[in-house]
Amino acid sequence: MATQPIRVLMVCLGNICRSPTAEVVFRNEVSKRQLEHLFDIDSAGTGTWHIGEKPDKRARAAAALRELDLEPLQARTVAADDFHNFDYIFAMDATNLSDLKAIEPANAKASTQLFLTWPDKQEGRDGYREVPDPYYSGEEGFELVLDLVEAASKDILDHIVDVHQLS
Repeated sequence: MATQPIRVLMVCLGNICRSPTAEVVFRNEVSKRQLEHLFDIDSAGTGTWHIGEKPDKRARAAAALRELDLEPLQARTVAADDFHNFDYIFAMDATNLSDLKAIEPANAKASTQLFLTWPDKQEGRDGYREVPDPYYSGEEGFELVLDLVEAASKDILDHIVDVHQLS
């Protein structure tokens, strides 16, 4: 059993839509399994535009309809220390993954992966290999993000529980 919390970081571009949604959905899945004492979950962005802001109001509204609370979150940017402090860093799309790989130190502790395809879903989920950015879409875009993130979070948590023998 893990003595240190397993640290998971969700990353998108601005840290106001996809990654805070993934943070809260993953935290909710961890809580459903009563494993919250074993995890530290956060989110960040690769861009700097929204530092200190709450998640997008449409993301907050869509999450609230599923009884998920994004209100307390504030956007931040990925820091170099994140690669040493987190065990898993999940990028919401290939551009974010490429941006993360470009700043990842050679001696990074974190495993940096694409969220929808890890650990064994190379074909993606429901035809998506990346979590689409809902920023320029309507409500349906935020609902799609929630659907994709919920499915992926269950699979990712199953894998982490198995690998770290948390059951």
